[in-house]
Amino acid sequence: MDTRYSDVWIIVPAFNEATVIGSVVAGVRSVFDSVVCVDDGSADDTAAVARRAGAHVVRHPVNLGQGAAIQTGVEFARRDPRARLFATFDADGQHRVTDLVHMIERLDTAGLDIVIGTRFAAPEATAAIPPLKRLVLRAAVWLSPRIRRLGLSDAHNGLRVFNRRVADRLNLTMTGMSHAGEFVALIAENQWRVGEQPVQVLYTEYSKAKGQPLLNGVNIMFDGLLRRRMSR
Repeated sequence: MDTRYSDVWIIVPAFNEATVIGSVVAGVRSVFDSVVCVDDGSADDTAAVARRAGAHVVRHPVNLGQGAAIQTGVEFARRDPRARLFATFDADGQHRVTDLVHMIERLDTAGLDIVIGTRFAAPEATAAIPPLKRLVLRAAVWLSPRIRRLGLSDAHNGLRVFNRRVADRLNLTMTGMSHAGEFVALIAENQWRVGEQPVQVLYTEYSKAKGQPLLNGVNIMFDGLLRRRMSR
């Protein structure tokens, strides 16, 4: 573990990830000491495996959705008065710790409040995205003037780094996958300084089997439009 990151908390939302969560947590903890895994009502041994790998574990008694798990994790981590930076990191093995380190460096050097990973900054990273998923992600940006105004190209990337200013005001109310759109809305509403950092997402057979179907992508866009109407 690197002592430079003693004030960084990594939030890992997880649902039925016992197969891979041990290696994911171990990989993160090779650099970052403070990791909280939020077991979102798993029916397998996700919580026990994550705990053995060294994570703090918080459990939801039932599955509430990724947005709710992230909110729970942030609330747990921000109780630490030393916490300065926070990050969300997927539990299925798709994210790289090296990308997370680069995002933290970008946030600090660029004076940003939040950095979101993007798969669309490099041709090889874009080409690795399954075609149907690529189409949905592009459509989500095209359908959202707010995302485009913020200069984001991959707002539904689960790899994010943000500072205490964001963490203290974060209140995700959309409990499922549509929390990503709500994150974007909160960035705009609070005028948080946001930037993107190129990342490589690892699409293994396991992660693709766990991924979102096309209907989820449609639901994400619909929920975002609904939230916009309700906030008027």
